Amino acid sequence: MIGRARGTIARRILLNYRIDPVVAAAHLPPGFTPKLANGYAIGGICLIRLEHVRPPGAPRALGIASENAAHRYAAFRMDRGAREDCVYIARRHSSSRLNTTLGGRLVPTVHHPAHISVSEDDEVIDLALSAEGEWAARVRVRRAMDLPRSSAFGSLEGASEYFRSAAVGYSPRRDGTRLDALRLETARWEVRPLLVEIAESRYFGDRTLFPEGSIELDCALLMKNVDHEWRFGERASTAAAA
Repeated sequence: MIGRARGTIARRILLNYRIDPVVAAAHLPPGFTPKLANGYAIGGICLIRLEHVRPPGAPRALGIASENAAHRYAAFRMDRGAREDCVYIARRHSSSRLNTTLGGRLVPTVHHPAHISVSEDDEVIDLALSAEGEWAARVRVRRAMDLPRSSAFGSLEGASEYFRSAAVGYSPRRDGTRLDALRLETARWEVRPLLVEIAESRYFGDRTLFPEGSIELDCALLMKNVDHEWRFGERASTAAAA
């Protein structure tokens, strides 16, 4: 399998919910524990546009672009006696047929097919994720000056560090019994606050998964135009999937 890829994060929105830790823990694989922020677990959707993605050494012009989504939970696990902050990704989606075809085969990390429509300008970003079953979502955000006062993170700096420290994402393999790992390395790290105007998620809005009172919208964050590298499988297959 290909072990690395590089490209540019053209746009990355992190839509975040604060969740009762006991409820969130039920959605994590064995060995994973919710990473708390002011007593809350954090879950949400990462909506990311990647551009110029290519193997190291390949010309930038040959890279591919795609819109992608990941339903995720902030977590930690113990690795050889040390704590590893990470992300557990329940489901990955991509608009790229290449990603959905090769994911889990030529490269790790399975991606499921989806249509992701985007309308954006300098102030507003409106995205719709059309996917199978419970994974559909709609997000509309606008640039803001700061996080909501109700946010579990307390400050933009606190939110930034919370996510920066969790660079490894774990997601189920095609066989559903083990996990693949994907490490994100960025040339720089900077997040901006967003005002959420619409947040509709069939998954996080499912009251059979998240009972009334166990989940609330927290905040949204934006990253733009960040060069990055993905490293696949550095700590892959270390835990059984839920």
